[in-house]
Amino acid sequence: MLNGQRFPFIERINSLGLSSVMPYLPIILVNGSCTVEVMALVDTGASVNVLPYEIGVQLGAVWEEQTVPIQLSGNLADHEARGLVVSGIVMPFSPVLLAFAWTQSRDAPVILGHTNFLAEFNVCFYRHELAFEVCPIDK
Repeated sequence: MLNGQRFPFIERINSLGLSSVMPYLPIILVNGSCTVEVMALVDTGASVNVLPYEIGVQLGAVWEEQTVPIQLSGNLADHEARGLVVSGIVMPFSPVLLAFAWTQSRDAPVILGHTNFLAEFNVCFYRHELAFEVCPIDK
């Protein structure tokens, strides 16, 4: 990929002690004067970006001020979610606006999905190398 940035897959161990190697991406989220650096799961099967409740609070968002309801599915279907747009920075690229389903779940990871992370970035997975590459889409 031209001008892409390569990232290694990251090993995570769940509460049962089971290990998995997944494509987690370091990303800086910005909302006004609040900034949070997180590791986000790049999930090509996710329809939307997902932001757990605590990260939204750290970004200074107020739940009651978010008026766009988002219906989540799967493990998060039982949790209320609302739309929240913040700026996202994947170094060394320029910031982009990212729309998240901000969920009241405290257990969800930050998820980068089709709406709209994969509309802003091309992603190429190298499973044999346990790596992936990210490149902004030219518009």
